[in-house]
Formats: sequence, C-alpha cells, structure tokens
Amino acid sequence: MARPLRSNFPRGSYLWAVRNAQWQALGIPEEDCEKPKIAIVNSSSELASCFSHLDGVAAVLKAAIRAAGAVPFEIRTSAPSDFITGAGGRGAYMLATRDLITNDIEVAVEGAQLDGMVCLASCDKTVPGQLMAAARLNVPTLVVACGYQPSGEYRGRHVDIEDVFIQSMHAVTGSVPVDDVIGMSREAIRGPGVCSGMGTANSMHIVCEALGMALPGSTPIAANSERMMAFVREAGARIVQMIWDDLKPRDILTPGAFANAVRAMLAVGGSVNSIKHLQAVATEGECAVDVYRLFEECASQTPVLSAVRPVGDGTIEDFEAAGGAAAVLKQLESRLDTGVMTVTGRTLAENLAGQTVADDDVIRPLDRPVADSPAIIVLRGNLAPDTGIVKAGIIERKSRRFTGPAICFDTSDAALQALRDGAIRPGHVIVMRGAGVRGGPAMGGGASRVVFGIDGAGLGDQVAMLTDGHLSGLVCKGLVVAEVSPEAATGGPLALVRDDDTITIDLDTRDLHLHVEDHELAARRAAWQAAPPMFDRGWLKLYRANVGDTGSGVTLVRPD
Repeated sequence: MARPLRSNFPRGSYLWAVRNAQWQALGIPEEDCEKPKIAIVNSSSELASCFSHLDGVAAVLKAAIRAAGAVPFEIRTSAPSDFITGAGGRGAYMLATRDLITNDIEVAVEGAQLDGMVCLASCDKTVPGQLMAAARLNVPTLVVACGYQPSGEYRGRHVDIEDVFIQSMHAVTGSVPVDDVIGMSREAIRGPGVCSGMGTANSMHIVCEALGMALPGSTPIAANSERMMAFVREAGARIVQMIWDDLKPRDILTPGAFANAVRAMLAVGGSVNSIKHLQAVATEGECAVDVYRLFEECASQTPVLSAVRPVGDGTIEDFEAAGGAAAVLKQLESRLDTGVMTVTGRTLAENLAGQTVADDDVIRPLDRPVADSPAIIVLRGNLAPDTGIVKAGIIERKSRRFTGPAICFDTSDAALQALRDGAIRPGHVIVMRGAGVRGGPAMGGGASRVVFGIDGAGLGDQVAMLTDGHLSGLVCKGLVVAEVSPEAATGGPLALVRDDDTITIDLDTRDLHLHVEDHELAARRAAWQAAPPMFDRGWLKLYRANVGDTGSGVTLVRPD
C-alpha cells in the first residue's frame, strides 16, 4: 500500500478545495491531486548562458515525472552568474544569492507542502543553494547536473571563459592588448552550460554525485547532450520512487558522505569554494561534521588523480569521457565510506560495482597519481586562527615557504592601481582585506581580479597574497591564501597587519604567521575601529547582519 503523502488533504476540506480550484485553472485533472507532487527547481535566466537551456531541460523532466505517475510543478529561484551578477554591489551579490536560493526553495516547497523535488543544478551558487535547501527541508530530493558549455577557438588556439577572465586582467596591467581580450570574448562560449574547467560549478556537480545526491555517472556532463537528457529522464522516474520509499536527504547526507565528497574534491583538485559550500550543506542538514577539518585530515591520504584546467592542462571533455566522478570514486574506493546510502536506494559500494575507468591516464589510480601533494591546503596560525585556504595546484614549487614584508590594501581597485604604479615589488606579501562575508559583504571585492592582475604583471612567482575574500573556482595561480578567518571586518588579525610587517606562509607546516609581538598586536587591537559598513540597505544589509562565520559555511544565522 502506498504511504500517505503530505501534499494530500481530506477531500472537500478547505485546503483541498482551494488547491483543487487553483489547479483546475491550470489544467490539472482532479484525480491528479492524489498523486505525488514534485517541485522542479529551475534557476532559468536569460542573463547568462549558464541558465539559458534550463527551460528545455525542465520540459523533458516534466514529461518523465508525469509518465512515472506524479505531478510536476516548476518553481523558480534567483540565478546568479559571477560574470553577470558580479557587476553590482562590488561583487557582493554573488555569494549572497546562494542563501537567497535556499530560502526561495523553502518558501515554494515547504509552503506548498510538496512531496519532493528535482533540482536543476547549473552555475556554481545554484548547486550549494539547492543542496542546502534539500538538507534543510529533508524531503526526497534528486540533483540533476545540467552540464558544461562548449568552448571555442581564437587565432587557432583553444579559448574558454577562464582565458577571457585571466587575459582581461592581464590587459589591466598592459601585458595583453585589449583587442585580443575582445576577440577571445567573442569566441569563448559556443553554447549553454557552466564554465568548462574544474571551476566551482563542475566541482559542485561532482560533489553532488560524491555525496550520493545525483545519479551515478551523471557528472560532469556536456550541456544538452543526449547523455545528459537520458539522466534527466531517469531522474524523473527515480524521484517518484524516492517519494514512495521516503528516501530523504538526511538519510544520504551523513558524515561518511561528506568525507567521500572531500576526498573527491582533493582527488580532482577542485574549487576551494567547495569547502564552505559543503560546510553550509552540513550545517543546514544538522550533520555534525567539520568540513574544514576533513580537508586537513584527508589531504595527506588523498593524492591528486586528475588534472583538469585550471589545476592542470586536461579538459573537462576528456575527464567526462574517462568516466567522470564515478571513475574518480572507483579509483578512491578503498579510501571511501562505501556503505553510505545514495539517491539510487543503493549504497555507494553497490553503485560502484562494475564501474570502470575508461582512461586511467586521465583519471589515475592511487598508486600512480598526478601529484602526491594536496592541491588544496588548509592553513591556520596567528593570522588565521580559524582557517585560511590555499589552492596549491599540482606544480611543485621551488619553495613551499614564503616570508616577506606586508603591503596592505582595503580594496581590489587600490591593489590593482599599486600594480600599475609599480608599488608592489618582488618579495611583497599583498594583504587585501575587507572582502569577507561581512566586510565585502558576501566575499565580494574582487580578490580574483587582483590574483590575475599579479599574474599579468609578471609577479606570480615573486609575491604572495592574503585575503579574507574568496577566489573564483577558476583561480589556481601564485601563492594565495584566501578566506582568511576571522575576517578583518570583525576585527580578525588580518585587520591588524601594517605595511612592512613580516609574514610567513608555510605550506608544509600549514602555518600562516604574523611576526609581530603579542603586546604590539594588543595595542593595535585596542586602537582598531571597524570600517563603516557598505550597502546599508536592501538584501546586502540583511545578509551582512545575519551571515555566520566559516564554521557554519557562512550560512545565514537562524533563530534558535
């Protein structure tokens, strides 16, 4: 016998009658009111190519859900794209929209008491926003990765959005002609989908599969491909059975699942942004895991097995052809918690049975990795009592320790101007602060622009950088410590650094140290005053006032 559905109310009751009236007007037959009611979470938008294909995907999914005996309801959320939404609010709307998406979903799904949802995952903030909502609401949920975009060529060479981003900042320092940037921008994107490298979007798509929240073998995937559409149809049938089985996200999002996702990210050298996003999902799901500690603990046991741009020279197309996330998990199988449950209703071990790796040069075995040293390193120290994060990449550095005098900036514009003026010199440790979740707010402030500006100025191997802001998932250049926490805006140690203070970054000891005596720091702290807050109105004001620290994954603080 089918279990009761929370979306059903006694026939003829107030809630039944008014819903029936609304749905009759939408052409939904009365008998369908007893079927499972499923939200299709669609972040469609005409502002960016990342989302431009989702309406077509939703149509295929609707048909599959109806065929499986349920009723689909398409709902919409905000749709942030860093390259579009980052124009306003000094970039602050990008991360802040992640939590807005979570609340968009709660209002629609919980308010209507729908039975489950399928989330169409695209650009990088939509994925964690959807996973956070799944963890919070705990109704049967399946995530469908909607694919990466095709790239182009410029003057006979491959070009993608990463190249446009990097070269546009090189143009700021005069090392690349503006006409070349214009030419690359015309050719970089040849269709819909997310950035084609191992940036935050593809990293988070892989996270969904590693967590067990996406169908096995479905990430990463070319947008609008036949293979992607086959998974969309499979998802439509599977979500209906998940509802009847009452298989919920918190059955899947266990400590073991988070550890598996962390290992997957380390193995592919994924985006550092995946750390805070995974922590945010754990926070929303009330799962007692410290994702930052997991990255520290798993780093020495998890070599880099694949090197897709920007970590290496590999392509996402070759990575997909080699078996994608499923192949990475297969290579990691001996180090994973394979007893965890997944959206298939089977354990990870059962999903991996029979899984093969199509090309073990692209996705390597544990005994023949691309690199033994971790591509992502979590630092701590008197400058980062909580955390700081380094995307070390796979290139072996001449020295894994950097010591130099600080040169401090409170905005990315000031740092870029100093690059133009030659004020930043070899040996400097650039401190760019006021770009954290409260000071930015929302980690806006353009830290990635400064990193690429440094690279364009030819200083990438000669300086280091610290910031309480975050980096684009496409950044893997130079020695940069991001998301230094506590942030400067709340009086974190980064706020107390002065020009010419000596700073040491040590990747081997994982230490970030400011060489200033404690009594001097105490005097500076006594004299410190917070900068006036930016954006003292609207959504960014609400976000700044309520956002938590890195320990929560910078989620919005919820009332007790």
